[in-house]
Amino acid sequence: DMENEVAAKMLAELGHNTRLSIFRYLVKVGSKGAPVGQIQAQFDVPGSTLSHHISRLVSVGLIN
Repeated sequence: DMENEVAAKMLAELGHNTRLSIFRYLVKVGSKGAPVGQIQAQFDVPGSTLSHHISRLVSVGLIN
């Protein structure tokens, strides 16, 4: 079932601690979102690493 496949992909991306933390942070921030610099400061990760994690979350539709 396509719905289960999409849900499984989303859950797989959230299975990584950093991505889960970023997602939870953005949910708390709300629909106004947060600049990348703010997210980077919050989690103290290199820009390239943060970009990778954000890309993965975007690719499954968890954030935009």
